[in-house]
Amino acid sequence: MLSTFLFSFFSTTTILFRDVFRHDDNISINDIIIFHFGSATNCSPIIKQMSLRKVIVFDSKSYDEKTFKAALKNLNGQNKLRFTFLESKLTEETVDEALGYDAICVFVNDIVNQNVIEQLHKTCATVKMIALRCAGFNNVHLETAEKYELKVSRVPRYSPYAVAEHSVALLLSLNRNMHHAFFRTKQHNFSLDGLVGIDLFGKTVGIIGTGGIGMCAINIFLGFGCRVLAYDIYPNENAAKEKGFVYTTMDELLRESDVVSIYAPLLDSTYHLINKEALDKMKPRAMLINTSRGGLVDSKALLECLKSGKLRGAALDVYENEKQYFFNDYSQQVMEDDTLARLISMPNTIVTSHQAFLTEEALKNIAETTVQSLLDFFDGKPLNENNEVKAPPKK
Repeated sequence: MLSTFLFSFFSTTTILFRDVFRHDDNISINDIIIFHFGSATNCSPIIKQMSLRKVIVFDSKSYDEKTFKAALKNLNGQNKLRFTFLESKLTEETVDEALGYDAICVFVNDIVNQNVIEQLHKTCATVKMIALRCAGFNNVHLETAEKYELKVSRVPRYSPYAVAEHSVALLLSLNRNMHHAFFRTKQHNFSLDGLVGIDLFGKTVGIIGTGGIGMCAINIFLGFGCRVLAYDIYPNENAAKEKGFVYTTMDELLRESDVVSIYAPLLDSTYHLINKEALDKMKPRAMLINTSRGGLVDSKALLECLKSGKLRGAALDVYENEKQYFFNDYSQQVMEDDTLARLISMPNTIVTSHQAFLTEEALKNIAETTVQSLLDFFDGKPLNENNEVKAPPKK
């Protein structure tokens, strides 16, 4: 009798289990898994259709959590997406944190190379999308993502004004020695020795890369009364004619510019675009500004150039080996990267920690664009063509 009763019980009863997550104990009704036992010896789980998709956000800060929650509310996505925020970066050691999630959300210094994607596919097969919270995608191995049918999205225009304005702020600070003046007055030292700069009015500014950010920078420098030269493999001659700047060769730009400011993407073809040869071609006492990607500049060659006195100075918001340090507090630790430490210590160099994007408007746009891409993907809609990133065609 007992065996008959148990067989009948398991044949007709649905048992509910809660899906337990390592990172979040706030489980909603959408997280319930239903197991239906067809017989005492052969049971198969029937997963309840879930509208709630789980996204794990790597390398996140408090402002990410704040803006993403606001974006979910603004886009009515609270019942469709749930975010878990991690401070740790995505690496081969942390990829297993994505177990049980439907998508990962990464930033500029997360590692999404071939090995990570292979491991992601092997151990976290539920992940179907990689959402970048940035414009650049050089840290993602797109061919491997395509191989495993992982959709990749980015945020191409979170705020070109934010980055362009930061690059100009760096230039103004470098040129007028604001970083030195600030600390002097803090110590009640009001002398002006060593603080002499130059007028930007009438000077030549070379812009490398004339996409959205580069164009914003051009507008600002033209407003200062600068002569603007530009280099881009895809020149926008209509914009040049309308705004009043001139496209030229890379060599001429380097030779004639009093300021060289970089707004180019990091690709295989642009790695160390500013190397020793390029630095040697630059105008004596010119200034170099980089707010794009650290790998565009050969840091060791730049350091030697600055030590020689060839350049007036350099201002960098990015560094080619920044992954270990940027976005973290290392004030109580010894910096092992000798090149970065020496660049920071140079009196004619300013380094900021990849903060050019960091404005309220940019953070809002990053969150809303990323959330919208995730919503579109999981709703079965095509992604905005400007936001989707695909592997280059095979030759």
